[in-house]
Amino acid sequence: MSITTRDDHPSTSVLPERIRRFPWPFIAENYRYSANVEPANKVVKTEVGEWGSSLIDIDEYYLEELREREAILERDPSRLQFLPHMRPAIWDAITTLLPAMAKDYPDTMSFTKEGKRCRWRNDLQNLDVQFTVGVDDSLPMGPLRFLGSQIQDDMAFLDKREDALWLDAGVITFAADWSIGFDTGMKFHEIHGPVPRITEERIVSRAEQFLLRLQPGEQYRRTNWTMTIDHRLDTSTETYPQWAHDRSTLAEDPNLPERLHLRVEVQHLVCLPHTGTVLFLIRSYLLPLTDIAKVPAWRENLGHVLAELPDDMAEYKGFIRYRKAASDWLLAG
Repeated sequence: MSITTRDDHPSTSVLPERIRRFPWPFIAENYRYSANVEPANKVVKTEVGEWGSSLIDIDEYYLEELREREAILERDPSRLQFLPHMRPAIWDAITTLLPAMAKDYPDTMSFTKEGKRCRWRNDLQNLDVQFTVGVDDSLPMGPLRFLGSQIQDDMAFLDKREDALWLDAGVITFAADWSIGFDTGMKFHEIHGPVPRITEERIVSRAEQFLLRLQPGEQYRRTNWTMTIDHRLDTSTETYPQWAHDRSTLAEDPNLPERLHLRVEVQHLVCLPHTGTVLFLIRSYLLPLTDIAKVPAWRENLGHVLAELPDDMAEYKGFIRYRKAASDWLLAG
């Protein structure tokens, strides 16, 4: 595949922000599961822009996605889960993420702390709140839901005990075909059991050992991807009846290029500084094929990846029925 540089296409400077900031996940014409872990806060250049400079990314969809999260939690409170022993880790996350956001977005956010007394200002929400670390009632909605109201990322908290990782808390409103309500209290290995190939290739075991060795304060990230029909962030198993039928009809839909989105998750792995809990941040981005086609290198790259992907992986990711139609459209140029 020939890669087109940004200099070869000066018109890419007028592409919309959603394309210029999109975290393109592929580095080859094929794809297999891998850990693909790298340090966080490292800028990645793409053919048309860049991404990755901040732990918490805030973009043009900030308020829209937070409104969507709030509506989902109102309809289905089970998307927020925490076991009682995770309270210190949740407060650890608050006092880690809010200062990071204030540092990266000083024009709209600020955080100050004196002892356990904190003040958080978020001008994007016209919010100015004071709270006391460790006192749940000092934050509106409680600490976990409050934190979920400030960042677009989903959050999963992995506790370290018995030489294993356990999913013991989280706010997951934008899941890609899984359920926080079902998985809470499960081991890392159990959660990833259904994923094809990764057990035989020991990817989960290696990933868990890496996470168990993380030291307080360390931050890493990785990307993951799938395909999503329509601009739908919430494809949790709870909503399966609302979107599953589209998988069987999309291949024949003339609007496939507008409806089918590449879904990329930027997953940050943060070892919280005070508790040592691993905070798993999942930020989901959606880009339709029509936008991908505006970048010739991306159009060709995704077309080849979809065509070459083994059937068992395409089946697990849920797009085996329409992946040929998508690949054919992309490679037709």
